[in-house]
Amino acid sequence: MPKYILFDLDGTLTESAPGIINSIRYTLDKLGLRPMTDEELKRFVGPPLIESFTRYCGLSHEEAARAVDVYREYFSEKGLFENAVYPGIPECLGALKSAGKKLAVATSKPQVFCERIIRHFGIDGYFDAVVGIPLDREDMTKAEVIKSAMELLGAVPEETVMVGDRDYDVLGARENGIPCIGVLYGYGSREELSAAGAVGICETVADIAAACI
Repeated sequence: MPKYILFDLDGTLTESAPGIINSIRYTLDKLGLRPMTDEELKRFVGPPLIESFTRYCGLSHEEAARAVDVYREYFSEKGLFENAVYPGIPECLGALKSAGKKLAVATSKPQVFCERIIRHFGIDGYFDAVVGIPLDREDMTKAEVIKSAMELLGAVPEETVMVGDRDYDVLGARENGIPCIGVLYGYGSREELSAAGAVGICETVADIAAACI
């Protein structure tokens, strides 16, 4: 069983789609970009924003960086709280801590927003480390985030596992030599997680503790 457990934030600890989608809508409207359907907007949940604006809006890197700045106008005031902790997450984290596990958040969301979100929802006390992306490091990959979280925990690959809902989590974990458990209650699919190489799939929050204790 792993000693160190890293958690993604969006789609793993919190149901964050409403705030992210509203922030994207705000950005598209303010920049005069093509409106998107709900299904199209869901693609922005999880991956790094600058990559998503480039891929889905056809923006250059510089234009995507500007879109991220506009996104944060809404997200920093409203979007980050249009969010909710998934039912059972506090109990799961408590069970893992009681079993002697060291926990960290490893997210592609900016560090400052991540810290505000977990503190707002009262789950910050469960984590021994919280790692997001610095506001001046939009190009930081999920693999780099995971590496930083492991360093802060003093974690070694053979005793560490990542828990996340998207292929970015699985692939970032692999780059660091650690396995990833995928969760299906978030924003990815079984097919996406399996294709990326997830070592296990949890259908519910309760399944996470069962897989790690």
